Amino acid sequence: MIKARAGIAADPDTYELTDEELAELRPLVRPGRPKAEFPKVPITIRLSPEVLDFFKTDGPGWQTRIDAALRDWIKTHAIEHGQHAN
Repeated sequence: MIKARAGIAADPDTYELTDEELAELRPLVRPGRPKAEFPKVPITIRLSPEVLDFFKTDGPGWQTRIDAALRDWIKTHAIEHGQHAN
């Protein structure tokens, strides 16, 4: 740790921040959408070409449409499998 501080002190491009500079610091805000409450899980799935073509026909969002179709299927079939649809 002492060597690291000595190296930092010797570097002309670094300096210790003043109290005023420290007071002006703000948390880093990363770009992008907010974190989902229930994030989706990345998987690999094999689909027949006609199923994939059907969902991709409408363009971007095809994975979301597949997810919605599977959620609808769960709602109509959960009781058959002794489960509750969420």
